Amino acid sequence: MKRGKFITVEGIEGGGKSTNIAYIAEQLDIAGIEYILTREPGGTEVAEVIRSILLDSELPTMHEDTELLLMFAARAEHLQKKILPTLATGKWVICDRFTDSSYAYQSGGRGIAIERIATLENWVQGELRPDITLLFDLDADVGLARTRIRGEADRFEKEAVDFFNAVRQHYLAMAKQHPERYRLINAQHDLPEVQQQVQKVLDELLT
Repeated sequence: MKRGKFITVEGIEGGGKSTNIAYIAEQLDIAGIEYILTREPGGTEVAEVIRSILLDSELPTMHEDTELLLMFAARAEHLQKKILPTLATGKWVICDRFTDSSYAYQSGGRGIAIERIATLENWVQGELRPDITLLFDLDADVGLARTRIRGEADRFEKEAVDFFNAVRQHYLAMAKQHPERYRLINAQHDLPEVQQQVQKVLDELLT
């Protein structure tokens, strides 16, 4: 059986990932594509417990190594229990964040050496990489303003704008490094314009 496609959705807070993942799901339904929606950190019962620790703003400050290792612990569980078995059935997997977030947030934002993250990526994932990554890009100031409208912030959302500027620049650098996989979406536009950009990517995948 042909392996399903693995689509990841990335970007800093406030980029509209959740709204556009719902749009992607609608279009896949129309096209008759079988898929699952999942997220990181999380996606399985164990990984969701790890997620709750990672996002809990009431916990004491977490060491950056602890944060990174928890991310990959959740990812290992997610891959083995959900992502890989689903892809093996031929279904598509649409994932809200994946390892690119670790590079952007833990390397770009926290300053952890890229080589250390790459070691964990190769250990946990082997050769698996997303087929396509949609990067919803926007100014950090705009993204944070949108996020704060939503209500109480989690541990990451409480970071300063300089942190998110660094994360954004790391994402953009990865997009330049992997143009065969990345599709850049300008998320500062109004929703209909953003979804037109998303539709072009879906047309590419579905042809």
